[in-house]
Amino acid sequence: MAHGPKTVLVLGGARSGKSVFAEGLAGRSRLEAVYLATGRPFDGEMETRIAAHRARRGDAWRTVEAPVDLAGALAANCAADRIVLVDCLTLWVTNLMLADMPMEPAFSAFTELMPKLAGPAIFVSNEVGLGIVPDNAMARAFRDHAGQLNQMVAAAADEVHFIAAGLPLKLKG
Repeated sequence: MAHGPKTVLVLGGARSGKSVFAEGLAGRSRLEAVYLATGRPFDGEMETRIAAHRARRGDAWRTVEAPVDLAGALAANCAADRIVLVDCLTLWVTNLMLADMPMEPAFSAFTELMPKLAGPAIFVSNEVGLGIVPDNAMARAFRDHAGQLNQMVAAAADEVHFIAAGLPLKLKG
């Protein structure tokens, strides 16, 4: 990826293999790898998921917690000799919603930053719009915000992959 696309979006459903695929892309770049983590360990199940992700990546990765100020962390950590992996954008949406922050300004600042990054970046996000319509307003708002962000990031990204059952389908680039 050092000579490939500057920004890559990796979409997929829960447990589709998107994080493993994104980590593989980063590893093949042979650049220093930085993991921008948006997940927060709110409960034991999430603590277990985070620990499994860390163990799979190993010690070669530097992890930076970026639950809300994702654009700032991205700008601070991107460099020509480093690849940044953001996992994941949908957890970032959750964090923004829990902080009662306006979505549009955060999304715009983030996607406007993408072409200006000093180095390559990979963004992982859940595709949440393929299932049934959620039965409550908060879940519908989350689905709508995540869909809006995915569209904005896909438009700004150099390359987009959709992962299903561990298999990648290249959508752009």
